[in-house]
Amino acid sequence: MSDQKNIKTRKIVHRLYNMVSIGVIDDPINQGYDIISTAALIINLLGSILYTFDSIRVPYIDVLNRIEAVTVFFFAIDYILRLITASELYPKKSVPKAVFSYIKSFYGIVDLLSFLPYYLPVFFPGGIAAFRMIRVVRILRLFRINAYYDSLNVIAEVLIRKKNQLFACVFIIGTLMLASSLCMYSLEHEAQPEVFKNAFSGLWWAASTLLTVGYGDIYPVTPIGRLMGVIITFLGVGIVAIPTGIISAGFVEHYSILKRFGDYSKEHDIHFIELTLGKNDDWTGRQIKDLGLPSGAIIAVIIRNKKRLLPRANTELRPNDTLIIGAERTDNMRQIDFTEIEITKDNPWNGMAIKNIDISRDSLIVMVKRRDKTKIPRAELILLEGDTVYIYSEADD
Repeated sequence: MSDQKNIKTRKIVHRLYNMVSIGVIDDPINQGYDIISTAALIINLLGSILYTFDSIRVPYIDVLNRIEAVTVFFFAIDYILRLITASELYPKKSVPKAVFSYIKSFYGIVDLLSFLPYYLPVFFPGGIAAFRMIRVVRILRLFRINAYYDSLNVIAEVLIRKKNQLFACVFIIGTLMLASSLCMYSLEHEAQPEVFKNAFSGLWWAASTLLTVGYGDIYPVTPIGRLMGVIITFLGVGIVAIPTGIISAGFVEHYSILKRFGDYSKEHDIHFIELTLGKNDDWTGRQIKDLGLPSGAIIAVIIRNKKRLLPRANTELRPNDTLIIGAERTDNMRQIDFTEIEITKDNPWNGMAIKNIDISRDSLIVMVKRRDKTKIPRAELILLEGDTVYIYSEADD
């Protein structure tokens, strides 16, 4: 009785997980929840923008407050559902560890701050202004919509792949800003003691100069200071161009990888097959790194909701995902023949179990197609009229 209850609970949790997960639209409930979630976010943000206009806020204050109350309450319910289904998001961890992993994750923090500041003034009335400012964090929920668009996924993929180079650029910019501030303090302190008071006074000037903004509120007045300003401005132009080049090269590299799939297949005799995952398949709900693919086989592309995704190790496979799997053909591969037999009414195999069929030792029934569905050829499977049987056999040398 207890086992049945646990199984039923796991099914409910899995169903809830599919519902709250963006992009799982295999049934109307999941699709409807995605629409409601996106609409609630857009309406909430639109209400926050309209709230800043006096001509709208004054006459419609009650309506705007109700909109915020309803949408924030939805965010709170969504957060609770994600806590409940955290074990599905982190299947290898225990329930408490999975919940904690979600809470400390980027999306977990964003989801929490999407509704918590709205309710905090009830307990801390003095911090209303600060809590209202924190509500701006809920705009980061827009990143969840990223799951719908392959183009946004490509941008995220490129940034992740080039993160080390981008971090190096940020480090170089920070170092140059600090060095420029120290240098300008040494050159301009005596001429402008009120402007360049200390080493950090020139940090704002260095930032605006290196990043080619140049507001002009702080500037050098001595000849050598102006000369140094020109040099730093030229350095800033080059520094800003480096991250742009890195990201551009990342996009070119990303699309070159996709393009090379076809060329590589021709040059090295790589063969690709296509299959679609069902709800009960073993790979459904698992991450690619946990599949244990044999050596020489790769998942090249994932097609999800008609969008192509580049698979990563932590990509979780979902029902109705179409996988393009590639494998290299070996030079010593033996000639293999597949025979296709359609079971007719008069066929002697009609109504017979596979275990009772007498076929050659070198032949094997590998698949049975029945009404566009694939059947595993177990020994007890009874062949029926209209079935298509695929038989594997090794060709004679």
